[in-house]
Amino acid sequence: MGHPRIFVLKISVLFGGLMRLGVGRGFDFGSGGLPGVGVGGGFGVDAEIPDVEVHAFFAHGFDEGVFAGGQIFGGSEFEPASADAGGGGFDEVLLLADLAGDGALHVAEDALAVLLAALLGFVLLAEIFMPSVIDVIAPGFRREPEKFELAVDLARITFPYLLFIALVALQGGVLNSVDRFAAAAATPILLNLFLIAALLLMRQFGWRDGRALAWAVSAAGFAQFLWLLFACGRAGLALRLPLPRLTQGVRRTLAVMAPGTIGAGVTQLNLLISTALASLLPSGSVSYLYYADRLNQLPLGVVGIAVGTAILPSLSRQVRLGHLSDAVATQNRGIELAVLLTLPAAIALGVLATPILSALFERGAFGSTDTAATAAALAAYAAGLPAFVLIKVLAPAFFARHDTATPVKVAVVAMAVNLCLTLVLMQFLAHVGIALATTVAGWLNALVLLALLIRRRHFEFDRRARRNLPRVGAAALGMGVILAALQAALAPMLAGHTMLQVGALAVLVCAGLAAFAVLALGLGIADWRDLMGRLRRQPA
Repeated sequence: MGHPRIFVLKISVLFGGLMRLGVGRGFDFGSGGLPGVGVGGGFGVDAEIPDVEVHAFFAHGFDEGVFAGGQIFGGSEFEPASADAGGGGFDEVLLLADLAGDGALHVAEDALAVLLAALLGFVLLAEIFMPSVIDVIAPGFRREPEKFELAVDLARITFPYLLFIALVALQGGVLNSVDRFAAAAATPILLNLFLIAALLLMRQFGWRDGRALAWAVSAAGFAQFLWLLFACGRAGLALRLPLPRLTQGVRRTLAVMAPGTIGAGVTQLNLLISTALASLLPSGSVSYLYYADRLNQLPLGVVGIAVGTAILPSLSRQVRLGHLSDAVATQNRGIELAVLLTLPAAIALGVLATPILSALFERGAFGSTDTAATAAALAAYAAGLPAFVLIKVLAPAFFARHDTATPVKVAVVAMAVNLCLTLVLMQFLAHVGIALATTVAGWLNALVLLALLIRRRHFEFDRRARRNLPRVGAAALGMGVILAALQAALAPMLAGHTMLQVGALAVLVCAGLAAFAVLALGLGIADWRDLMGRLRRQPA
Protein backbone atom coordinates (compact mmCIF):
# COMPACT_ATOMS: atom_id res chain seq x y z
CA MET A 1 0.00 0.00 0.00
CA GLY A 2 2.95 2.36 0.47
CA HIS A 3 3.65 4.95 3.11
CA PRO A 4 0.57 5.41 5.36
CA ARG A 5 0.78 9.19 5.22
CA ILE A 6 0.66 9.10 1.43
CA PHE A 7 -2.41 6.85 1.67
CA VAL A 8 -4.10 9.34 4.00
CA LEU A 9 -3.13 12.14 1.65
CA LYS A 10 -4.78 10.39 -1.31
CA ILE A 11 -8.01 9.94 0.63
CA SER A 12 -8.01 13.51 1.93
CA VAL A 13 -7.41 14.95 -1.55
CA LEU A 14 -10.18 12.84 -3.10
CA PHE A 15 -12.59 13.67 -0.28
CA GLY A 16 -11.71 17.34 -0.34
CA GLY A 17 -12.05 17.52 -4.10
CA LEU A 18 -15.41 15.76 -4.11
CA MET A 19 -16.72 17.94 -1.27
CA ARG A 20 -15.53 21.21 -2.79
CA LEU A 21 -16.50 20.37 -6.34
CA GLY A 22 -19.69 18.48 -5.60
CA VAL A 23 -21.19 21.10 -3.32
CA GLY A 24 -19.87 23.95 -5.42
CA ARG A 25 -21.12 22.50 -8.71
CA GLY A 26 -24.52 21.86 -7.22
CA PHE A 27 -24.85 25.49 -6.25
CA ASP A 28 -23.33 26.54 -9.60
CA PHE A 29 -26.12 24.66 -11.35
CA GLY A 30 -28.78 26.18 -9.11
CA SER A 31 -27.66 29.75 -9.59
CA GLY A 32 -26.79 29.22 -13.24
CA GLY A 33 -30.25 27.91 -14.04
CA LEU A 34 -32.33 30.52 -12.25
CA PRO A 35 -31.86 33.18 -14.96
CA GLY A 36 -33.64 30.84 -17.35
CA VAL A 37 -36.70 30.78 -15.10
CA GLY A 38 -36.58 34.49 -14.43
CA VAL A 39 -35.76 36.01 -17.81
CA GLY A 40 -35.57 33.10 -20.26
CA GLY A 41 -33.14 33.02 -23.14
CA GLY A 42 -33.22 36.57 -24.34
CA PHE A 43 -31.57 39.95 -24.35
CA GLY A 44 -30.50 40.48 -20.72
CA VAL A 45 -29.15 36.99 -20.14
CA ASP A 46 -27.32 36.94 -23.49
CA ALA A 47 -25.56 40.17 -22.47
CA GLU A 48 -24.53 38.78 -19.08
CA ILE A 49 -23.33 35.32 -20.15
CA PRO A 50 -20.10 36.38 -21.96
CA ASP A 51 -19.01 38.07 -18.72
CA VAL A 52 -19.88 34.92 -16.76
CA GLU A 53 -17.85 32.78 -19.17
CA VAL A 54 -14.79 35.03 -18.80
CA HIS A 55 -15.04 34.75 -15.02
CA ALA A 56 -15.50 30.98 -15.32
CA PHE A 57 -12.34 30.71 -17.42
CA PHE A 58 -10.20 32.49 -14.84
CA ALA A 59 -11.92 30.84 -11.87
CA HIS A 60 -11.48 27.33 -13.29
CA GLY A 61 -7.94 28.12 -14.31
CA PHE A 62 -6.96 29.17 -10.80
CA ASP A 63 -9.35 27.09 -8.71
CA GLU A 64 -9.10 23.78 -10.59
CA GLY A 65 -5.46 24.27 -11.48
CA VAL A 66 -2.48 23.88 -9.24
CA PHE A 67 -3.54 26.17 -6.38
CA ALA A 68 -6.81 24.48 -5.49
CA GLY A 69 -5.30 21.02 -5.30
CA GLY A 70 -2.98 22.21 -2.57
CA GLN A 71 -0.08 21.53 -4.93
CA ILE A 72 1.67 24.85 -4.57
CA PHE A 73 2.15 25.10 -0.82
CA GLY A 74 3.04 21.97 1.08
CA GLY A 75 2.67 21.72 4.83
CA SER A 76 5.63 20.63 6.89
CA GLU A 77 3.62 17.76 8.35
CA PHE A 78 3.75 15.87 5.04
CA GLU A 79 6.54 13.51 4.13
CA PRO A 80 9.66 15.51 3.14
CA ALA A 81 10.52 15.52 -0.54
CA SER A 82 13.82 14.31 -1.90
CA ALA A 83 15.97 16.42 -4.17
CA ASP A 84 14.93 14.54 -7.30
CA ALA A 85 11.20 14.96 -6.78
CA GLY A 86 9.27 16.49 -9.60
CA GLY A 87 6.56 16.24 -12.18
CA GLY A 88 3.96 18.57 -10.76
CA GLY A 89 2.95 16.21 -7.93
CA PHE A 90 3.00 16.80 -4.18
CA ASP A 91 6.63 15.74 -3.83
CA GLU A 92 7.81 18.44 -6.24
CA VAL A 93 5.67 21.11 -4.67
CA LEU A 94 7.01 20.40 -1.19
CA LEU A 95 10.41 21.53 -2.48
CA LEU A 96 9.16 25.06 -3.12
CA ALA A 97 10.00 26.39 0.32
CA ASP A 98 13.49 24.83 0.26
CA LEU A 99 14.21 26.23 -3.20
CA ALA A 100 13.16 29.66 -2.01
CA GLY A 101 15.35 29.47 1.05
CA ASP A 102 12.32 30.44 3.11
CA GLY A 103 9.23 28.96 4.70
CA ALA A 104 6.27 27.92 2.60
CA LEU A 105 4.13 30.59 4.28
CA HIS A 106 6.56 33.29 3.19
CA VAL A 107 6.46 31.94 -0.36
CA ALA A 108 2.67 32.18 -0.23
CA GLU A 109 2.88 35.78 1.02
CA ASP A 110 5.28 36.74 -1.76
CA ALA A 111 3.03 35.04 -4.32
CA LEU A 112 0.05 36.94 -2.91
CA ALA A 113 1.84 40.26 -3.33
CA VAL A 114 2.94 39.51 -6.90
CA LEU A 115 -0.51 38.25 -7.92
CA LEU A 116 -2.22 41.26 -6.38
CA ALA A 117 0.05 43.74 -8.18
CA ALA A 118 -0.21 41.96 -11.54
CA LEU A 119 -3.96 41.49 -11.38
CA LEU A 120 -4.62 45.07 -10.28
CA GLY A 121 -2.88 46.27 -13.43
CA PHE A 122 -4.73 43.71 -15.55
CA VAL A 123 -8.13 44.65 -14.16
CA LEU A 124 -7.48 48.39 -14.61
CA LEU A 125 -6.47 47.87 -18.26
CA ALA A 126 -9.54 45.70 -18.84
CA GLU A 127 -11.82 48.35 -17.34
CA ILE A 128 -10.37 50.98 -19.67
CA PHE A 129 -10.51 48.85 -22.82
CA MET A 130 -13.68 46.88 -22.00
CA PRO A 131 -15.45 47.70 -25.31
CA SER A 132 -12.57 46.02 -27.14
CA VAL A 133 -12.74 43.03 -24.77
CA ILE A 134 -16.46 42.59 -25.53
CA ASP A 135 -15.68 42.85 -29.25
CA VAL A 136 -13.43 39.81 -28.83
CA ILE A 137 -15.63 37.61 -26.63
CA ALA A 138 -19.00 38.57 -28.19
CA PRO A 139 -18.42 40.20 -31.58
CA GLY A 140 -22.04 39.73 -32.65
CA PHE A 141 -23.26 42.17 -30.00
CA ARG A 142 -22.05 45.12 -32.13
CA ARG A 143 -25.09 44.56 -34.34
CA GLU A 144 -27.31 45.46 -31.36
CA PRO A 145 -25.89 48.67 -29.81
CA GLU A 146 -28.09 48.49 -26.71
CA LYS A 147 -27.04 44.92 -25.95
CA PHE A 148 -23.38 45.82 -26.57
CA GLU A 149 -23.49 48.79 -24.18
CA LEU A 150 -25.19 46.65 -21.54
CA ALA A 151 -22.55 43.92 -21.91
CA VAL A 152 -19.77 46.51 -21.48
CA ASP A 153 -21.41 47.93 -18.35
CA LEU A 154 -21.94 44.48 -16.85
CA ALA A 155 -18.37 43.45 -17.57
CA ARG A 156 -16.97 46.59 -15.95
CA ILE A 157 -19.02 45.91 -12.84
CA THR A 158 -18.01 42.26 -12.58
CA PHE A 159 -14.37 42.32 -13.70
CA PRO A 160 -12.94 43.03 -10.21
CA TYR A 161 -14.16 39.53 -9.32
CA LEU A 162 -11.15 38.16 -11.22
CA LEU A 163 -8.84 39.86 -8.75
CA PHE A 164 -10.66 38.36 -5.78
CA ILE A 165 -10.93 34.83 -7.22
CA ALA A 166 -7.18 34.63 -7.80
CA LEU A 167 -6.48 35.64 -4.21
CA VAL A 168 -9.16 33.23 -2.99
CA ALA A 169 -7.55 30.40 -4.97
CA LEU A 170 -4.19 31.14 -3.37
CA GLN A 171 -5.71 31.20 0.12
CA GLY A 172 -7.55 27.96 -0.64
CA GLY A 173 -4.33 26.32 -1.74
CA VAL A 174 -2.69 27.29 1.55
CA LEU A 175 -5.60 25.86 3.56
CA ASN A 176 -5.82 22.67 1.48
CA SER A 177 -2.11 22.02 1.99
CA VAL A 178 -2.83 21.50 5.71
CA ASP A 179 -6.02 19.48 5.07
CA ARG A 180 -8.40 22.38 5.87
CA PHE A 181 -10.93 21.73 3.08
CA ALA A 182 -14.17 23.04 4.58
CA ALA A 183 -13.58 26.79 4.26
CA ALA A 184 -12.40 26.56 0.65
CA ALA A 185 -15.32 24.23 -0.16
CA ALA A 186 -17.75 26.89 1.04
CA THR A 187 -16.47 29.68 -1.23
CA PRO A 188 -18.52 28.63 -4.30
CA ILE A 189 -21.57 28.49 -2.05
CA LEU A 190 -21.03 32.14 -1.07
CA LEU A 191 -20.86 33.20 -4.70
CA ASN A 192 -23.98 31.32 -5.64
CA LEU A 193 -25.93 32.52 -2.60
CA PHE A 194 -25.20 36.09 -3.69
CA LEU A 195 -26.32 35.24 -7.23
CA ILE A 196 -29.50 33.52 -6.06
CA ALA A 197 -30.34 36.52 -3.86
CA ALA A 198 -29.80 38.86 -6.82
CA LEU A 199 -31.99 36.71 -9.07
CA LEU A 200 -34.79 36.69 -6.52
CA LEU A 201 -34.56 40.48 -6.28
CA MET A 202 -34.68 40.70 -10.08
CA ARG A 203 -37.83 38.66 -10.15
CA GLN A 204 -39.40 40.57 -7.26
CA PHE A 205 -38.78 44.03 -8.72
CA GLY A 206 -38.91 43.17 -12.43
CA TRP A 207 -35.26 43.99 -13.12
CA ARG A 208 -34.25 42.38 -16.42
CA ASP A 209 -30.94 43.94 -17.48
CA GLY A 210 -28.61 41.83 -15.30
CA ARG A 211 -26.99 44.65 -13.32
CA ALA A 212 -28.12 43.12 -10.04
CA LEU A 213 -26.31 39.92 -11.02
CA ALA A 214 -23.19 41.86 -11.93
CA TRP A 215 -23.01 43.66 -8.59
CA ALA A 216 -23.68 40.35 -6.81
CA VAL A 217 -20.67 38.76 -8.51
CA SER A 218 -18.23 41.46 -7.38
CA ALA A 219 -19.70 41.59 -3.87
CA ALA A 220 -19.44 37.81 -3.60
CA GLY A 221 -15.78 37.88 -4.65
CA PHE A 222 -14.99 40.32 -1.85
CA ALA A 223 -16.98 38.18 0.61
CA GLN A 224 -15.08 35.05 -0.46
CA PHE A 225 -11.77 36.83 0.06
CA LEU A 226 -12.77 37.98 3.57
CA TRP A 227 -14.09 34.49 4.41
CA LEU A 228 -10.79 32.76 3.57
CA LEU A 229 -8.78 35.57 5.15
CA PHE A 230 -10.59 34.78 8.40
CA ALA A 231 -10.16 31.02 7.84
CA CYS A 232 -6.41 31.38 7.27
CA GLY A 233 -6.12 33.42 10.46
CA ARG A 234 -7.98 30.76 12.47
CA ALA A 235 -5.65 28.09 11.05
CA GLY A 236 -2.60 30.08 12.14
CA LEU A 237 -1.76 30.82 8.49
CA ALA A 238 -2.56 34.53 8.30
CA LEU A 239 -0.98 35.99 5.16
CA ARG A 240 0.77 39.34 5.36
CA LEU A 241 1.17 41.57 2.31
CA PRO A 242 4.85 42.35 1.64
CA LEU A 243 6.13 44.44 -1.25
CA PRO A 244 5.89 42.51 -4.54
CA ARG A 245 9.15 40.77 -5.46
CA LEU A 246 9.91 37.88 -7.79
CA THR A 247 11.78 35.65 -5.38
CA GLN A 248 13.00 32.22 -6.41
CA GLY A 249 10.05 30.66 -4.58
CA VAL A 250 7.54 32.85 -6.45
CA ARG A 251 9.16 32.10 -9.81
CA ARG A 252 9.06 28.39 -9.04
CA THR A 253 5.45 28.67 -7.90
CA LEU A 254 4.43 30.42 -11.12
CA ALA A 255 6.36 27.87 -13.21
CA VAL A 256 4.49 24.98 -11.55
CA MET A 257 1.16 26.81 -11.67
CA ALA A 258 1.16 27.91 -15.31
CA PRO A 259 0.77 24.55 -17.11
CA GLY A 260 -1.83 23.33 -14.65
CA THR A 261 -3.78 26.57 -14.98
CA ILE A 262 -3.70 26.43 -18.79
CA GLY A 263 -4.66 22.76 -18.79
CA ALA A 264 -7.55 23.37 -16.39
CA GLY A 265 -8.81 26.19 -18.60
CA VAL A 266 -9.00 24.21 -21.85
CA THR A 267 -12.70 23.49 -21.52
CA GLN A 268 -13.40 27.10 -20.58
CA LEU A 269 -11.36 28.39 -23.54
CA ASN A 270 -13.47 26.26 -25.86
CA LEU A 271 -16.60 27.65 -24.21
CA LEU A 272 -15.32 31.20 -24.66
CA ILE A 273 -14.85 30.51 -28.36
CA SER A 274 -18.35 29.03 -28.47
CA THR A 275 -19.84 32.08 -26.73
CA ALA A 276 -18.07 34.51 -29.05
CA LEU A 277 -19.33 32.75 -32.17
CA ALA A 278 -22.81 32.13 -30.73
CA SER A 279 -23.18 35.88 -30.33
CA LEU A 280 -23.23 36.04 -34.15
CA LEU A 281 -26.32 33.80 -34.23
CA PRO A 282 -29.95 34.83 -33.50
CA SER A 283 -30.71 36.17 -30.04
CA GLY A 284 -30.99 33.45 -27.41
CA SER A 285 -28.24 31.21 -28.83
CA VAL A 286 -25.72 32.27 -26.17
CA SER A 287 -28.25 31.47 -23.44
CA TYR A 288 -29.12 28.03 -24.85
CA LEU A 289 -25.46 27.00 -24.86
CA TYR A 290 -24.95 28.37 -21.36
CA TYR A 291 -27.88 26.51 -19.79
CA ALA A 292 -26.87 23.27 -21.53
CA ASP A 293 -23.31 23.64 -20.29
CA ARG A 294 -24.50 24.20 -16.70
CA LEU A 295 -26.08 20.74 -16.68
CA ASN A 296 -23.10 19.15 -18.42
CA GLN A 297 -20.68 20.68 -15.90
CA LEU A 298 -22.18 18.78 -12.95
CA PRO A 299 -20.62 15.37 -13.72
CA LEU A 300 -17.66 16.90 -15.56
CA GLY A 301 -16.55 18.99 -12.61
CA VAL A 302 -17.13 16.46 -9.85
CA VAL A 303 -15.75 13.33 -11.52
CA GLY A 304 -13.01 14.78 -13.71
CA ILE A 305 -11.30 17.01 -11.17
CA ALA A 306 -11.63 14.61 -8.24
CA VAL A 307 -10.27 11.55 -10.07
CA GLY A 308 -7.49 13.50 -11.77
CA THR A 309 -6.40 15.09 -8.49
CA ALA A 310 -6.51 11.75 -6.68
CA ILE A 311 -4.24 9.87 -9.09
CA LEU A 312 -1.60 12.57 -9.63
CA PRO A 313 0.23 12.11 -6.29
CA SER A 314 0.39 8.33 -6.78
CA LEU A 315 1.59 8.63 -10.36
CA SER A 316 4.27 11.18 -9.47
CA ARG A 317 5.66 9.01 -6.69
CA GLN A 318 5.45 5.75 -8.64
CA VAL A 319 7.21 7.23 -11.67
CA ARG A 320 9.93 8.84 -9.55
CA LEU A 321 10.62 5.58 -7.71
CA GLY A 322 10.65 3.59 -10.95
CA HIS A 323 7.50 1.59 -10.15
CA LEU A 324 6.29 1.90 -13.74
CA SER A 325 3.95 -1.10 -13.67
CA ASP A 326 2.22 0.37 -10.63
CA ALA A 327 1.91 3.71 -12.44
CA VAL A 328 0.26 1.99 -15.42
CA ALA A 329 -2.14 0.20 -13.06
CA THR A 330 -3.06 3.47 -11.36
CA GLN A 331 -3.76 5.05 -14.75
CA ASN A 332 -5.90 2.08 -15.82
CA ARG A 333 -8.00 2.30 -12.68
CA GLY A 334 -8.44 6.05 -13.14
CA ILE A 335 -9.64 5.59 -16.72
CA GLU A 336 -11.92 2.73 -15.68
CA LEU A 337 -13.47 4.79 -12.90
CA ALA A 338 -13.91 7.83 -15.15
CA VAL A 339 -15.67 5.83 -17.88
CA LEU A 340 -17.83 3.98 -15.34
CA LEU A 341 -19.11 7.25 -13.91
CA THR A 342 -19.35 9.43 -17.02
CA LEU A 343 -20.51 7.19 -19.88
CA PRO A 344 -23.91 6.37 -18.32
CA ALA A 345 -24.24 10.01 -17.27
CA ALA A 346 -23.58 11.15 -20.84
CA ILE A 347 -26.14 8.75 -22.32
CA ALA A 348 -28.72 9.68 -19.69
CA LEU A 349 -28.25 13.41 -20.34
CA GLY A 350 -28.60 12.84 -24.06
CA VAL A 351 -31.72 10.69 -23.82
CA LEU A 352 -33.43 12.73 -21.09
CA ALA A 353 -32.34 16.21 -22.18
CA THR A 354 -35.86 17.43 -22.97
CA PRO A 355 -37.66 16.14 -19.83
CA ILE A 356 -34.79 17.35 -17.60
CA LEU A 357 -34.90 20.88 -19.00
CA SER A 358 -38.69 20.94 -19.10
CA ALA A 359 -39.02 19.90 -15.46
CA LEU A 360 -36.28 22.17 -14.15
CA PHE A 361 -36.59 25.32 -16.27
CA GLU A 362 -39.79 25.47 -18.32
CA ARG A 363 -41.77 28.10 -16.47
CA GLY A 364 -41.88 31.85 -16.38
CA ALA A 365 -40.01 33.30 -19.36
CA PHE A 366 -38.44 29.95 -20.29
CA GLY A 367 -40.84 28.39 -22.81
CA SER A 368 -41.07 25.19 -24.82
CA THR A 369 -39.06 26.69 -27.68
CA ASP A 370 -36.22 27.45 -25.24
CA THR A 371 -36.44 23.90 -23.89
CA ALA A 372 -36.15 22.32 -27.34
CA ALA A 373 -33.23 24.53 -28.37
CA THR A 374 -31.34 23.95 -25.12
CA ALA A 375 -32.04 20.20 -25.14
CA ALA A 376 -30.40 19.83 -28.56
CA ALA A 377 -27.30 21.63 -27.29
CA LEU A 378 -27.23 19.52 -24.12
CA ALA A 379 -27.33 16.28 -26.12
CA ALA A 380 -24.39 17.50 -28.22
CA TYR A 381 -22.38 18.53 -25.14
CA ALA A 382 -23.19 15.26 -23.33
CA ALA A 383 -21.61 13.24 -26.14
CA GLY A 384 -18.27 14.81 -25.19
CA LEU A 385 -18.60 14.37 -21.43
CA PRO A 386 -16.44 11.19 -21.19
CA ALA A 387 -13.77 12.81 -23.37
CA PHE A 388 -13.35 15.88 -21.18
CA VAL A 389 -13.15 13.74 -18.04
CA LEU A 390 -10.58 11.45 -19.70
CA ILE A 391 -8.44 14.50 -20.49
CA LYS A 392 -8.27 15.27 -16.77
CA VAL A 393 -7.36 11.64 -16.04
CA LEU A 394 -4.75 11.29 -18.81
CA ALA A 395 -2.95 14.61 -18.30
CA PRO A 396 -1.47 13.60 -14.89
CA ALA A 397 0.53 10.87 -16.66
CA PHE A 398 2.45 13.63 -18.45
CA PHE A 399 2.74 15.86 -15.38
CA ALA A 400 4.15 12.97 -13.37
CA ARG A 401 6.97 12.66 -15.92
CA HIS A 402 7.93 16.35 -15.79
CA ASP A 403 6.17 16.93 -19.14
CA THR A 404 3.79 19.86 -18.78
CA ALA A 405 4.23 21.05 -22.37
CA THR A 406 2.63 18.15 -24.26
CA PRO A 407 -0.90 18.43 -22.80
CA VAL A 408 -0.87 22.18 -23.49
CA LYS A 409 0.28 21.67 -27.11
CA VAL A 410 -2.42 19.06 -27.68
CA ALA A 411 -4.99 21.40 -26.15
CA VAL A 412 -3.97 24.22 -28.49
CA VAL A 413 -4.40 21.92 -31.51
CA ALA A 414 -7.80 20.81 -30.19
CA MET A 415 -8.88 24.44 -29.77
CA ALA A 416 -7.86 25.20 -33.35
CA VAL A 417 -9.93 22.24 -34.55
CA ASN A 418 -12.82 23.43 -32.39
CA LEU A 419 -12.68 26.87 -34.01
CA CYS A 420 -12.59 25.49 -37.55
CA LEU A 421 -15.41 23.01 -36.93
CA THR A 422 -17.52 25.65 -35.22
CA LEU A 423 -17.21 28.02 -38.18
CA VAL A 424 -18.43 25.24 -40.48
CA LEU A 425 -21.11 23.54 -38.37
CA MET A 426 -22.78 26.71 -37.09
CA GLN A 427 -23.72 27.50 -40.69
CA PHE A 428 -25.93 24.40 -40.81
CA LEU A 429 -26.81 23.55 -37.21
CA ALA A 430 -26.72 27.01 -35.56
CA HIS A 431 -25.93 26.80 -31.83
CA VAL A 432 -26.09 22.98 -31.86
CA GLY A 433 -23.20 22.97 -34.35
CA ILE A 434 -21.13 24.98 -31.85
CA ALA A 435 -21.78 22.44 -29.08
CA LEU A 436 -21.02 19.55 -31.44
CA ALA A 437 -17.71 21.12 -32.47
CA THR A 438 -16.70 21.42 -28.81
CA THR A 439 -17.47 17.73 -28.33
CA VAL A 440 -15.44 16.63 -31.37
CA ALA A 441 -12.48 18.76 -30.21
CA GLY A 442 -12.70 17.20 -26.76
CA TRP A 443 -12.54 13.67 -28.15
CA LEU A 444 -9.61 14.64 -30.36
CA ASN A 445 -7.77 16.00 -27.32
CA ALA A 446 -8.41 12.87 -25.25
CA LEU A 447 -7.52 10.39 -28.02
CA VAL A 448 -4.30 12.21 -28.94
CA LEU A 449 -3.17 12.20 -25.30
CA LEU A 450 -3.95 8.49 -25.06
CA ALA A 451 -2.15 7.73 -28.34
CA LEU A 452 0.95 9.64 -27.21
CA LEU A 453 1.09 7.75 -23.90
CA ILE A 454 0.80 4.42 -25.70
CA ARG A 455 3.36 5.42 -28.33
CA ARG A 456 5.86 6.43 -25.64
CA ARG A 457 5.18 3.13 -23.84
CA HIS A 458 3.97 4.97 -20.76
CA PHE A 459 0.59 3.28 -20.86
CA GLU A 460 -1.21 0.19 -22.05
CA PHE A 461 -4.64 -1.17 -21.23
CA ASP A 462 -4.29 -4.04 -18.78
CA ARG A 463 -6.40 -7.19 -18.83
CA ARG A 464 -8.93 -5.84 -16.36
CA ALA A 465 -9.50 -2.64 -18.33
CA ARG A 466 -9.78 -4.52 -21.64
CA ARG A 467 -12.38 -6.74 -20.00
CA ASN A 468 -14.41 -4.09 -18.21
CA LEU A 469 -14.47 -1.04 -20.51
CA PRO A 470 -16.51 -2.70 -23.31
CA ARG A 471 -18.89 -4.07 -20.69
CA VAL A 472 -19.36 -0.61 -19.22
CA GLY A 473 -20.22 0.61 -22.72
CA ALA A 474 -22.73 -2.22 -23.20
CA ALA A 475 -24.35 -1.56 -19.82
CA ALA A 476 -24.60 2.18 -20.52
CA LEU A 477 -26.18 1.58 -23.95
CA GLY A 478 -28.65 -0.88 -22.43
CA MET A 479 -29.58 1.70 -19.82
CA GLY A 480 -30.13 4.25 -22.59
CA VAL A 481 -32.54 1.93 -24.43
CA ILE A 482 -34.49 1.32 -21.21
CA LEU A 483 -34.66 5.06 -20.48
CA ALA A 484 -35.91 5.84 -23.99
CA ALA A 485 -38.67 3.22 -23.72
CA LEU A 486 -39.67 4.39 -20.25
CA GLN A 487 -39.67 8.04 -21.38
CA ALA A 488 -42.16 7.15 -24.13
CA ALA A 489 -44.35 5.33 -21.61
CA LEU A 490 -44.31 8.34 -19.23
CA ALA A 491 -44.98 10.89 -22.00
CA PRO A 492 -48.41 11.96 -20.55
CA MET A 493 -46.85 12.70 -17.15
CA LEU A 494 -43.91 14.53 -18.73
CA ALA A 495 -46.39 16.75 -20.57
CA GLY A 496 -48.38 17.53 -17.42
CA HIS A 497 -47.97 20.19 -14.73
CA THR A 498 -44.71 20.78 -12.90
CA MET A 499 -45.20 18.29 -10.07
CA LEU A 500 -46.09 15.50 -12.50
CA GLN A 501 -43.03 16.34 -14.58
CA VAL A 502 -40.74 16.27 -11.56
CA GLY A 503 -42.25 12.97 -10.40
CA ALA A 504 -41.81 11.39 -13.83
CA LEU A 505 -38.23 12.67 -14.02
CA ALA A 506 -37.49 11.17 -10.60
CA VAL A 507 -38.85 7.82 -11.81
CA LEU A 508 -36.65 8.01 -14.91
CA VAL A 509 -33.53 8.84 -12.89
CA CYS A 510 -34.13 6.02 -10.40
CA ALA A 511 -34.93 3.59 -13.21
CA GLY A 512 -31.76 4.55 -15.05
CA LEU A 513 -29.60 4.03 -11.97
CA ALA A 514 -31.24 0.68 -11.24
CA ALA A 515 -30.97 -0.46 -14.86
CA PHE A 516 -27.28 0.38 -15.08
CA ALA A 517 -26.55 -1.30 -11.74
CA VAL A 518 -28.37 -4.49 -12.75
CA LEU A 519 -26.68 -4.58 -16.15
CA ALA A 520 -23.29 -3.90 -14.59
CA LEU A 521 -23.72 -6.74 -12.12
CA GLY A 522 -25.05 -9.03 -14.81
CA LEU A 523 -22.06 -8.32 -17.05
CA GLY A 524 -19.61 -8.83 -14.20
CA ILE A 525 -18.34 -5.27 -13.94
CA ALA A 526 -16.73 -4.31 -10.61
CA ASP A 527 -18.78 -1.71 -8.78
CA TRP A 528 -17.50 1.78 -8.07
CA ARG A 529 -16.61 1.03 -4.44
CA ASP A 530 -14.24 -1.70 -5.57
CA LEU A 531 -12.66 0.64 -8.09
CA MET A 532 -12.26 3.43 -5.54
CA GLY A 533 -10.74 1.01 -3.06
CA ARG A 534 -8.25 -0.29 -5.61
CA LEU A 535 -7.33 3.23 -6.64
CA ARG A 536 -6.53 4.14 -3.04
CA ARG A 537 -4.60 0.90 -2.48
CA GLN A 538 -2.24 1.40 -5.41
CA PRO A 539 1.31 0.83 -4.14
CA ALA A 540 3.39 3.96 -3.81
